[in-house]
Amino acid sequence: MFKMMRHTAIIATLATVTGGALFAQTEVKIGYALAPDSHYGVAAQKWEEVVTAETDGKFTFRHFPSSGLGGEREVVEGLQLGTVEATIVSTGTLSNFVPATGVTDIPFLFRSLDHARRVLDGPIGQDILGEFDSAGLVALAWGEQGFRHITNNRNAIQTPEDIAGMKLRTMENPVHLDAFNAAGAAPGPMAWPEVISSLQQGTIDGQENPLSVIVSVKLDEVQKYLTLSGHVYSPAMLLVSKPFWEGLSDEDKAAFETGATEAVAAMRAYVDDVEQSGVETLKERGMEVNELTEDQKAAFRASIESAYEGYYETYGKELIDQIAATE
Repeated sequence: MFKMMRHTAIIATLATVTGGALFAQTEVKIGYALAPDSHYGVAAQKWEEVVTAETDGKFTFRHFPSSGLGGEREVVEGLQLGTVEATIVSTGTLSNFVPATGVTDIPFLFRSLDHARRVLDGPIGQDILGEFDSAGLVALAWGEQGFRHITNNRNAIQTPEDIAGMKLRTMENPVHLDAFNAAGAAPGPMAWPEVISSLQQGTIDGQENPLSVIVSVKLDEVQKYLTLSGHVYSPAMLLVSKPFWEGLSDEDKAAFETGATEAVAAMRAYVDDVEQSGVETLKERGMEVNELTEDQKAAFRASIESAYEGYYETYGKELIDQIAATE
């Protein structure tokens, strides 16, 4: 009995002397919707790589790709509860937690990837990140998916009339829903894990996503038509649980911030590459592809004018104009 007590005391003393170094490795559960070889997976791996290097392996990342922890809303709620430590998540569900996020989803607001990156990396984007604190979340950086395009099994799309009544899956995002409703489609929110089977079964006609998603999840296997509409720029976000964050030292917080910055660079590089190669890849896989002209985009923009009135009311015309005017 005495030997056992002495053994326990020695272990406790060692842990105290070493600052707990013997047992210091902390698990970071990170969940995201897409596969490890997607832009989400590339960013998650880079985040882990940098944090591991910066902290001498203090943290071990446990990845849950392909919605392994549930839909994006469930994962974000897990962060709030402290049951999940980190995520890379689309903005589709985030406006339910921080309404200001929805301004980034307004159709035809961003002119190019460079324009979007300047806005999000600048004061406007950083102010929105700061609002996540009040939602029990820590937003470290804006990630990226690219511009969203429409795929479907019904017909090629060239005019707003071509999507009349089309059953389109959207994210759980009121900005997107308002736009497609205004244009005459029949949009409906659906958690990502349900989308592929719904397309296969014909429950929905189509969906809209960036090329980075369309290519990585092989939507060509369940969709015939791809319209390069570029109707919405789709960012993502790198989030950390606030309870987890508050337990970190300043040095560890800096490591996670550095990792997030480098993860975003890797994510954007992935998007840059797929924006160049994705269309040809999908054509080779058998999709019928057409690209809207600027005049055709203008017609779609005109078809959702009523939705814009709502956006001005929700987010403020001054902010929307400020984003549009960013050089």
